[in-house]
Amino acid sequence: MSVDTVSLTGWGRTAPTTAVRFRPRTHEEAAAAVRGRGPRGVIARGLGRSPGDAAQNAGGSVLDLTGLARIDGVDATAGAVRCDAGVSLERLLRVLLPLGWFPPVVPGTGRVTVGGAIASDLPGLDHRRSGSFARHVSALELLTADGEVRTVLPGTALFDATAGGLGLTGVILGATLRLRRVATALMSVSTERAGDLDDLLARFTAGGDRLPYASAWIDLMARGRATGRGILTRGEHATPDMRLAHAGRTLLSSRSGGARGRFRLPGCPPVPGGLFGPAPAALYNEVRYRGAPRSRTGELRPVDAFFHAADAFPDGNLLYGRGGLVRYRFALGYGQEETLHRVVRRIAARRSPAVRAVLQRFGAADPGGLSFAAPGWSLALDLPAALPGLARFLDDVDEEVAAAGGRVCLAKDSRMRPEAAAAMYPGLAGFRELRARLDPTEAFRSDLSRRLGL
Repeated sequence: MSVDTVSLTGWGRTAPTTAVRFRPRTHEEAAAAVRGRGPRGVIARGLGRSPGDAAQNAGGSVLDLTGLARIDGVDATAGAVRCDAGVSLERLLRVLLPLGWFPPVVPGTGRVTVGGAIASDLPGLDHRRSGSFARHVSALELLTADGEVRTVLPGTALFDATAGGLGLTGVILGATLRLRRVATALMSVSTERAGDLDDLLARFTAGGDRLPYASAWIDLMARGRATGRGILTRGEHATPDMRLAHAGRTLLSSRSGGARGRFRLPGCPPVPGGLFGPAPAALYNEVRYRGAPRSRTGELRPVDAFFHAADAFPDGNLLYGRGGLVRYRFALGYGQEETLHRVVRRIAARRSPAVRAVLQRFGAADPGGLSFAAPGWSLALDLPAALPGLARFLDDVDEEVAAAGGRVCLAKDSRMRPEAAAAMYPGLAGFRELRARLDPTEAFRSDLSRRLGL
């Protein structure tokens, strides 16, 4: 097991802190690192794609699990796979698709580990049908504060606290996932433009769940009658009888499942002031909106191009300037659409250079005490962290979201105040009580947990 001292940030590159990093290759090495932790505790870390500080531990230890990356094989009878926590969803797709299987939930990036997906209880584009990631875990192996490895099953208090628990109940070492059958490595995609936010919400609901996967890009620079305009994209797994419109794409190709055509900025430092100011961002959004079809159905795309288009540009976080980016993701229940309207209007009026903004629709809440998804709407956007007045602006939005019964996603957060988190997550008190019983010495800590008092 290698050990070094490093400065770490989340993918947003804000608030770097220094920790001792352990890189175990076996469960025994991981247990030894937990038993030998210092007074500042330890937290697990995967590929570092959390935008905030959930996988940082200032002055303590960080357990890098990317060396635990075995896939033990697919059980074709049960439709399940057992894998280590350090396996990335991108790699899992590459292995499963040629066998005719698909992960239970796929978020907007493949560059997240299975352990991270469980600890964040990530929702995918089909949350209304499938729920979040941990709902499809039939068992997980959890390294607890005493250095022992437990098999934890769904329906138990420990499982529910670990799902979405951000690594604070223990180190997830492996999991067994239930899979779904697919016939091809292609998606059949429908795209349509919406003229404003009301139009966009109506198109979301009018389509029902006929196509299970759905999300929309919103132009948060548009104002006036066009406020909240966007592009709605929906998809389903293509079947063999659908005409293969793309020459050279073969069914269940072993080449599918990984982001193609990656664009990198080798050795390139962050752009000093960020690539996008208000005027360039508005122009980019205008071109993107006008370039989308008014309505198109049945377009065939590879799975990775549909789910993980952003992974083709893995250094995109460098474009937000030296200060990094803040990803702000919040959810509001059905019936709170006017609050969503107000927040979108406030962002548009501020002329914040938001080029990434994704709207999703959630279904039933997941059992995790700190799980983010609940019935309603979710909006996620990226903003340059160095924007003047951003912290106060987002604090005000936090208050509006909390007053409407909504919540901000903890797994993405890098700046929320502890009183806001307590107001948004009614299960937080029970989570703290369970942690106190299981881990009275607070073996598992992170910069996020200290900042928010989790």
